[in-house]
Amino acid sequence: MVLHYQKSVPAFIGLKDEDIGAVSRTSAEKEKAARLKKTSKGFSALKSKGFLINLLLTILFTALFVFLIMSVSSDGEVNSFDPFHILGVDSGADNKVIKKAYKKMSLLYHPDKNPNNPAAEAKFMMVAKAYEALTDATAKENYEKYGNPDGKQSLQVSIGLPSWLLDTDHRNIVLMAYLIIMVGVIPFCVWRYYSDSSKFGDKDVMYDTYAWFHHNLNEHTLVKSLPEIIAGSAEFRQRNLPHTTDEKAEISQAMNLVRSQMQKPKYNHPVCVTGNVLMHAHLLRKTENLSPKAKDDLAYMLRNSTSLIEAMITVCQHQDSLQTAVNCINFGQFVTQAMWTRDSSLLELPHFTSEEVKHCEKGKASVRANNISEYIKVDDEEKKGLADFSDQQKRDVLECCRILPDLSVETKVFVDDDEDAKVYEGDLCTVRVTLTRNNLKEGEKAGLVHAPCFPFPKQEAWWVILGTREGKIISIEKVTKPTRVVAHDIKFLAPRVGEYEFDLHVVSNAYVGLDQKMKVDLTTLDNAVLPEYKIHPDDADLDDEPTLFEEMMNANVEEDSDSDDEGDSDSDEEEEEGIRELSAAERKKEELRNARKKATAADDDDSDDDSEVEEVYTEK
Repeated sequence: MVLHYQKSVPAFIGLKDEDIGAVSRTSAEKEKAARLKKTSKGFSALKSKGFLINLLLTILFTALFVFLIMSVSSDGEVNSFDPFHILGVDSGADNKVIKKAYKKMSLLYHPDKNPNNPAAEAKFMMVAKAYEALTDATAKENYEKYGNPDGKQSLQVSIGLPSWLLDTDHRNIVLMAYLIIMVGVIPFCVWRYYSDSSKFGDKDVMYDTYAWFHHNLNEHTLVKSLPEIIAGSAEFRQRNLPHTTDEKAEISQAMNLVRSQMQKPKYNHPVCVTGNVLMHAHLLRKTENLSPKAKDDLAYMLRNSTSLIEAMITVCQHQDSLQTAVNCINFGQFVTQAMWTRDSSLLELPHFTSEEVKHCEKGKASVRANNISEYIKVDDEEKKGLADFSDQQKRDVLECCRILPDLSVETKVFVDDDEDAKVYEGDLCTVRVTLTRNNLKEGEKAGLVHAPCFPFPKQEAWWVILGTREGKIISIEKVTKPTRVVAHDIKFLAPRVGEYEFDLHVVSNAYVGLDQKMKVDLTTLDNAVLPEYKIHPDDADLDDEPTLFEEMMNANVEEDSDSDDEGDSDSDEEEEEGIRELSAAERKKEELRNARKKATAADDDDSDDDSEVEEVYTEK
């Protein structure tokens, strides 16, 4: 069992639907919103294993705390000495009553009558002390003055342990419980926590998963092979392992439904096969025949898919594989929209099927749309594929077209704080990519992705990638800012003199068919034509100044050498006229040289002392 908690914690009562992503902007999203409300709000969110364990522990510790409070309130007291209360007499009792009570209680708690009873022995001593405080003149005066027969005492606070812990009959049980907790339970909990947490790296992805991605991803990896690669992630190796014959038969049956669009599997391990089949069933929208357990396993895979795909992109960045990174982002789009490589991007629209797609691809050029970008630009009155739809379905399609981002991209190449617009070899060059969401008004922000088939909320974002024409990555970053206009800067050192052409990819994290690719031109000039940079004299002098550490060391050296300087002051005065003034660096060297001489002299003194001891010992 892996005790690892996801970042997405189930919400409880009182949160708004928007807080958990349960928004239904179209009728196609109603089922998803209802499912999110059911699983992430109300008491149904309290059925998770982690919450139940925490609830049980909380109840146990709360019950223990209440028991201790009740015990202290009924039996405990602040240890203020009250001899009348100890003897069980009134505060105005005379000596006869006090003496009678003392005899009675001393006989009751006498150690001879209560052998091996530390509590009775302590009570007997308290009774004797209380009797002394009420009968002895000095003790009584101290009690009336300081509240204690022994005189003025400092305040002491202690915690009383249950008597059964001190009982010799329970000594072995208490010792065994202590050893089990201290030597067994606590070290096991620490080991379990460390072993589980040490398995995870960046983005809460397991290190074994990163190793798996490094082994399988390369510059030739295609989109079709990514479902099998993500299926082999370490996060799924326990959950996706079929245990019964029925589970294996179900996976075989689902395999027959998706085999036609599945790349030939590279691995035959049951975990890879199961995950690969479940992922293809989602991509091809053929999940209706899956069992409830298989649907739960698929939902678990989809919940982790975002972080796993970002881990794939990180691996591609380390491998410097531009096209593979773009393929991984495109795979994330397919997972979000439940589409696959042969599908038209028009299937992102709600209620659209292959029939509506065929209808949109026919007709006059002004109204024909072969992809989602072209369909958005068609006027609402002329959009095709809506003939057989109800009024609600038509509104859903038009609303989805308004939600889909209409992005325009502008680029600018410059050097910060430069006097001209030219770029020279070795300059810190900046490529500013400005993203403008034309579908938003001023002040509006991009919301959640419209993805009815993806069971979890997902925020709109864009990957901005700058690479060379040879397929090498210069920069790859995810832009998550939801404002209408976003400026993203890419900084890198300008290459050698020449003319360069870079590829800029702006890729959506969730929508298919809205990506943009453009060229970025860069001309690098020779920096030899630039005027020579001259260092200001004041800046040059800063190199000769000592650092803070050197100043502290010099201060210590000066304090240690004050006595030597006083002893040699007479001889120094005679030679002052013939000595030139030392520079700061020379003065520092001289001080360090004096410190080393003094340390050497101290070592010699220690060796002389040791030799004298040896000589005395020899003479004896």
